[in-house]
Amino acid sequence: MMTRWTTAPQRTVLSVAILASFAAFLDGSAVNIALPAISADLGGGLSSQQWVVDSYLLSLGAFILLAGSLSDVFGRKRVLMTGLIGFGLTSVACAIVPTVETLILVRGLKGVFGALLVPSSLALILDAFPADKQGRAIGSWTAFTSIATIAGPALGGVLVDALLWRWVFGVNVLPVALAVGLASRLEEDPPRSPGARVDLVGALLGVAGLGLPVFVLIEHARFGWDSPIILAAMIIGGASFVGFVLWELRTPQPMLPMRIFRARNFTVGNVATFFIYGGLSLGTFALVVFLQQSAGYSATMAGLAMIPSSLVLIGLSAYIGRLSGRVGARALMGAGPVIAGSGFALMLAATDEADYLTQVLPAVLLFGFGMALTVAPLTATILGAVGPTHSGIASATNNAVSRIAGLIAVALAATLGGSATIDVDSFHRLVAASATAMILGGAISAVGIRDRRRRTGFTEPRSHHDLRPSGHTSASRVV
Repeated sequence: MMTRWTTAPQRTVLSVAILASFAAFLDGSAVNIALPAISADLGGGLSSQQWVVDSYLLSLGAFILLAGSLSDVFGRKRVLMTGLIGFGLTSVACAIVPTVETLILVRGLKGVFGALLVPSSLALILDAFPADKQGRAIGSWTAFTSIATIAGPALGGVLVDALLWRWVFGVNVLPVALAVGLASRLEEDPPRSPGARVDLVGALLGVAGLGLPVFVLIEHARFGWDSPIILAAMIIGGASFVGFVLWELRTPQPMLPMRIFRARNFTVGNVATFFIYGGLSLGTFALVVFLQQSAGYSATMAGLAMIPSSLVLIGLSAYIGRLSGRVGARALMGAGPVIAGSGFALMLAATDEADYLTQVLPAVLLFGFGMALTVAPLTATILGAVGPTHSGIASATNNAVSRIAGLIAVALAATLGGSATIDVDSFHRLVAASATAMILGGAISAVGIRDRRRRTGFTEPRSHHDLRPSGHTSASRVV
């Protein structure tokens, strides 16, 4: 029970973090199921369907680094409350829009507010829990937020079939309202540090450097690689990304302090994240679409297919968080993605009918077990590798990596599958690619992650030019 190892204020912090992140993850995972119903009601073809999803993911991925910086400069509670209120209002707006064009625009705005939620949530956890309890707290956070990511399609399918597609957006209002009520009880943010400011130049370069390449990945099939629009986006986006790195290296108060990449576990963990979440996004996308397009599953049944993996995550994530603190994250981060990838590899035996009990369920259970071993240690290791002052931007960086990995993976689905639709042959190619990516992520973790039991990773440097392993200080973070 959570009451045995947390204080009342810690339980409030953890509940707020779970509810806020749950809403953001649920919105991103439940919408795919509703796309056919949205098109039937509001019109629009495949391009409109893509942008209903991608406008949210694009703005989320582009602004998440800025959100992490805002959290570190202006305070966790202030930024989180702004994100919650904006996210709730835009959820209501999405549920009542009259046209698909309006829905795309509001979804883009919603992604900006969504970007404020996850970095602030995880930073709140790190601020509230001592080092020896952070793994367990993040494990609890992982257990509940992972439900939104994996079970979102199930909820979306039920709402579409039983009610109306608009409820897919409106259902977010409940967790947001609960989170706002609980967040109002949190302690006020400490006074802003004198001279602290937002890196506006870095923010603009970061938005362009992330957003334009993602735009290219989404739209190159429609415009063509030789289109002036695509070429201009590639050139400006690439130049902006290079400019962002150079600016962050020289500005006194960078949005993304490049010295945090000198922390080995932070860098290795983010590289592993790219492959793990790229494989996760591609595999779950391929499964949900294949079950509907080729195997004849309804939207509800296709969504419910992933429920067993969510149950495994609920049951194991908090325990795995504790286990990671005892045995170290390296072994779990090495084994977990390999096991999850093996779950996708089992799907290579699926036929056109995709019998659930023999061909889908065993793979889903194995995948869920592997992800339960992976997510909490991965999150705790990355956030524990840097000092508390930069926990917001560290969380934002890792979330940006996972979102961009998912965007790239799904954008490459047609190329990797070799078909514009997902039949059994293309499904096999896609899950093979997913398994390969996840196994590679596990290998990177096993080779690159370093356990430092009862020692710190990296504490906040005493100066802007000092980043070195620390001793047992009050700012310690267990890695």
